Order: sequence, then C-alpha cells, then structure tokens
Amino acid sequence: MRLMIMFDLPTETAQQRKEYRQFRKKLINEGFLMMQYSVYVRVCVTRQTAQFLEKRVKKLLPKGGIVQSLMVTEKQYNDMHFLVGKPIEDVRNMSDRTVIL
Repeated sequence: MRLMIMFDLPTETAQQRKEYRQFRKKLINEGFLMMQYSVYVRVCVTRQTAQFLEKRVKKLLPKGGIVQSLMVTEKQYNDMHFLVGKPIEDVRNMSDRTVIL
C-alpha cells in the first residue's frame, strides 16, 4: 500500500513560504519521499497503517492551500506510466526493494 500526499500551497508571503517549508519538512520526517514537486509518497504495510498515517498528516496541515491524499495498492502504483521523461530507478518507483519489517 502506498500513501500519496499531493499539495498546492500558496507562497506569496513570507509566512506562507515558511508554512510551505515546515509542511514539506514534516512530511519528510514522517518518512515520505518526494516523487516530484508537491507530490510525496510513503510505503505502508496495510490500509490501516495508511489511514493512521493520513490522520497524522491531517495534524500537520498548513492554514491555506490544497492538500490531497490518495491510497493505492502496490499493483496500482507499479502500473503507473511515465508519459514524459525517464523513470528514476529507485525506491520511489519500484516495489522490488520494498522490505516490510
């Protein structure tokens, strides 16, 4: 299971930029990896784990902007197609290296 967090946050004022940086840093501290700008993903063992993590992310939300979450299975995630650009061969795009402890 993968939990994806996608966001579009305002960055017009110094305070908004600060909130953007803090939110991004908190996602990284929660174990999320950046897939592309404003799209972060984390591997979760079960759907319940993903739901728990989603609740944790809700506590980190900034005041403005849009933040969305999406839970997908490993099969759905691996069926993702790259329409432009070359896929990066690392843990963000492959389940081969996924280790569940």
